[in-house]
Amino acid sequence: MGFLTPNIIETAVNNGLIYGCVALSLFISFTILNICDLSTDGCYILGAAVGVSVTIAGHPILAIFAGMAAGVCSGFVTAFLQTRLRVPDILAGIVVNTGLYTINLMVMGLRTNLNIVGTDTVFSMFESLNDSAFWQGWSDTILLLMIVAALCLFIYWFLTTRLGLSIRATGDSAPMVRASSINPAFTITVGLCLSNSFTGLAGCLIGQYTKTAEINQGTGMVTIALASLIIGQMIFGRGPMMVRIIGTVVGSVLYRFIIAIALRLNVPTQAFRLVSAVIVAIAIAAPAIRDFVRFSIRKRSVMRAHRAERKGGETHA
Repeated sequence: MGFLTPNIIETAVNNGLIYGCVALSLFISFTILNICDLSTDGCYILGAAVGVSVTIAGHPILAIFAGMAAGVCSGFVTAFLQTRLRVPDILAGIVVNTGLYTINLMVMGLRTNLNIVGTDTVFSMFESLNDSAFWQGWSDTILLLMIVAALCLFIYWFLTTRLGLSIRATGDSAPMVRASSINPAFTITVGLCLSNSFTGLAGCLIGQYTKTAEINQGTGMVTIALASLIIGQMIFGRGPMMVRIIGTVVGSVLYRFIIAIALRLNVPTQAFRLVSAVIVAIAIAAPAIRDFVRFSIRKRSVMRAHRAERKGGETHA
């Protein structure tokens, strides 16, 4: 048996693609808008709770849009607190995240989990399109690739529109945008609604993929998404916009592979939070570590050259 079996690889890729939607959410809010949105954990569960509830009602495709709409509502409340009530972005995210815990329980009928085993999902419907062995084994991955690819193309297109450029400018300098007769409150609201819709989408997808929604399922989602975002930026750098978008998704998939390797090394699941924190710390510190190593190498090279020069001078004397 190989270290990473095909089943493990498929699961890592699928989870990486789903969490990539959350990473793309942070790409909009954190990278583009320069806003630290801490409501991600609660919004993720909101998308799962709404999506699973609608799926139970017999509408798995509608559940996707319902989960995204729920995310839009969460983003709107977060933006309203920031832009209208002047609540700092970090506190606004904490307030919304705290309130969403009760709302998520209410959506799930005051239960801590919902189960949809035996209910049709978008994955089972897509799998039923073909009976071949390859399709039966990889249909989930193909569907997720199609969804994430469409999401990446949409983000790239949207950020090149006039509204998208205004959102990017707001993240660079809100006073400059205001001086250009553009309302930064509006662009922030649109940006946060858009980013949280991706988080709601991810929650709905994971709910249908795992056939369950659990109240604590999204705990630590900000850390996971941030790790994915930083890994992607570290590998792909700050290149063209499409490269940065794709890099975010690739970073999410790589993160899930790291978790898969940790599982194969029998790292206890209770330590995954620590693993995530270490990954984030290393990824953030990577540029400084790289610069320090380069400086140390140059320093040793100069010192060796200087010693060789002194030795040559003494020999000549």
